Amino acid sequence: MPFVTYSPGRGTVRETAYLEGRAEGRAESILRLLEARGLPVPGGVRERVATCTDLALFNAWLDRVLTVARAEDLFAEGADVPG
Repeated sequence: MPFVTYSPGRGTVRETAYLEGRAEGRAESILRLLEARGLPVPGGVRERVATCTDLALFNAWLDRVLTVARAEDLFAEGADVPG
C-alpha cells in the first residue's frame, strides 16, 4: 500500500476556518505588541495587518514588531529581520 500524504480535512471548510483563526490570532498579537510598545497604529496599518492571511508574512512581521521605530516600518522593503 503506497504512503498517502493527504491529510483528512485538508482543503475543507474546517481547515480554512483553522487557518483563518491562526491568521486572526497573529494579527491581534502584532497589533497588541505595537500598542504595548507605545507605538501609534494608524488605521492603514491596522487594516493591512487585520486583513492579511499569509502566515509566512505574519512571521516576518512578528520578528520586526519588537524592533521597529514606527508601526509603518513593519512593511518596509528590505527591512532587517532579526534572527
